[in-house]
Amino acid sequence: MNLNYIVYRNLKKNIKNYYLYVFALIFSVALYFSFVTLQFDPSMDEVAGSVKGGAAIGTSSILLVAIVAIFLLYANTIFIRRRSREIGLFQLIGLTKGKIFRLLSAENLMLYFGSMVAGIAAGFAMSRLILMILFKILEIDAMAELRFSSEALVRTLIVFAAIYVLIMLMNYTFIKGQSILSLFKVNATTQTRIRKMPLWEIVLGLLGLAFVGAGYYISTQLFSGKYTDISELMTAMITILALVIIGTYLFYKGSVSFLFNAIRKSRQGYLSINEVLSLSSIMFRMKSNALLLTIITTVSALAIGLLSLSYISYYSAEATAKESSPHHFGFTEAAVKDKFVQALETEHIKYREIMMHPRWMEVDATGIMKSSAFTARSDRLLQTVVISDSDLEDVDLKPGETRLVGYGGALEKFMSLSGSGEVSFITSAGAVKQQYVGSSSTRVLPFYFGGGGGIFVVDETVFNELVLGIDPEQLQQGRTEYYGIELDDRSQLEEANEIFMEQKPEYPSFSQYEYELNQRNNMGLIMFIVGFLGLTFLITSGCILYFKQMDEGEEEKGGYTILRKLGFTQGDLLRGIQFKQLFNFGIPLIIGLCHSYFAVKSGWFFFGTEMLTPMILVMLLYTVLYSIFGFLSVLYYKRVIKDSL
Repeated sequence: MNLNYIVYRNLKKNIKNYYLYVFALIFSVALYFSFVTLQFDPSMDEVAGSVKGGAAIGTSSILLVAIVAIFLLYANTIFIRRRSREIGLFQLIGLTKGKIFRLLSAENLMLYFGSMVAGIAAGFAMSRLILMILFKILEIDAMAELRFSSEALVRTLIVFAAIYVLIMLMNYTFIKGQSILSLFKVNATTQTRIRKMPLWEIVLGLLGLAFVGAGYYISTQLFSGKYTDISELMTAMITILALVIIGTYLFYKGSVSFLFNAIRKSRQGYLSINEVLSLSSIMFRMKSNALLLTIITTVSALAIGLLSLSYISYYSAEATAKESSPHHFGFTEAAVKDKFVQALETEHIKYREIMMHPRWMEVDATGIMKSSAFTARSDRLLQTVVISDSDLEDVDLKPGETRLVGYGGALEKFMSLSGSGEVSFITSAGAVKQQYVGSSSTRVLPFYFGGGGGIFVVDETVFNELVLGIDPEQLQQGRTEYYGIELDDRSQLEEANEIFMEQKPEYPSFSQYEYELNQRNNMGLIMFIVGFLGLTFLITSGCILYFKQMDEGEEEKGGYTILRKLGFTQGDLLRGIQFKQLFNFGIPLIIGLCHSYFAVKSGWFFFGTEMLTPMILVMLLYTVLYSIFGFLSVLYYKRVIKDSL
């Protein structure tokens, strides 16, 4: 029996254990190759020029390599430890460590590079589909063609060859550092079993729950007006991150065991077969995997959170465009506006015109502020915009009254207002005090006027009085006219926007439709990249958890043999395994979803106008894909149970 025959027999024997690893490797290579192909695709020039797509995709490809490399190295660690007895037997029959290393290297070479060739082929086939998805998200009217990139091929070969070298170095270090005796004890010492739960572990469990709860609570207070200074805000964010990560680790280290032990004690030790195979197994094993599960949970929460926020921005693009520019088109120069409406009339596009007279003024609004960063300043005057109620159809104020419009979203979180109070408008003749009568989130002027900080509306007679008291130099510097154009038929908006872009009016001129397109392009690309990286991490983390279950299944095979001899059927054991996998995959998933929910909830209003729908869709998709690995692990256990007797 020569070395080549041993390699062939080993590969044939172990291929059933490697199928998911091979799939993950093929999938990773395919994703990376197709991702890098996007960088060199000529049709990406438009994306790269408009939203820096080339740089974004290039940076993301580095993160993709990091995720894949960590996964492959970790997976290799699991497999080399599983084969420790086999390596020990090879040494017992006379093979040297050098020959064993060459044997494993040859086996890995065929498996690794065979999978890489399949991955490149799959990546080439799916590159056009990925490009089509990207163009669909960005709403780019371009043909996605199937192109093979030699540059992408070379880069893929270099990257994965480097990862292969790292794997071989890891295997060499492992084989050289182990004696024959230690090789037979590797798997026997991987898990720690404790019969009685110590007090320190109960304390850790309670601390874990308390830390996570405290982190969640602080996140709900983050933008409530409690933290008014930027240093306080940064300190609160770092505190949340530390509490949640440490709390998650302690949760896996002690809380799970504590909770399951409490359930077991409530049953007074009388557990069903389902509980024996699920609760008892998890409470002793999960703490040994605490660090791994903490990393998986944290990165999962990060991926879900970032994807949710980017989808919120993409989903809210139209509503955000209306907030940034409330009218279909806006102008501050009469000549520019006249040129545009003449073109609309030429194309028989009906419209109506809105005219306003905004004035920049200094306002002291501390009398209506509950808590904000402004109340702590020595200079409490705000530079904001004031308009007359005659400019608005649905607002009618009495002399002495003022109302704030365009107040909502992130501004409302930072600057809480009371229901009543005095507002002072500063003029050259002195302060003109008005009674505050409420606010509205409705935007009436583009973001350019007031910078999204809200606009005060006063009675027409008061407005005229304020204008007379404005410094002439300040009045000359600020825009004093605004012209809004609303189309009668929104279906003609795209045609009107083409006219707007052809005329290329100078800033400040506003197109609601153009802003919406830019928002979709920017956030669409971010959503595509985050989704790409999130999918890669989902596959790799799911595979890692699956490999851990393979380890546990092989270790517990003797216990299944005993239970089968006692009369328990395959169905009895399988039901317990299903409960076990529900906890093994469900606990990290649920915690990750909770982390991402509180993270998104604390600051989603900076990204869009709708939170629940985009976030729920992302969470549902992630849950469905993640559940696939739980289902595969149940199928693996089914085979183990069948072979146990």
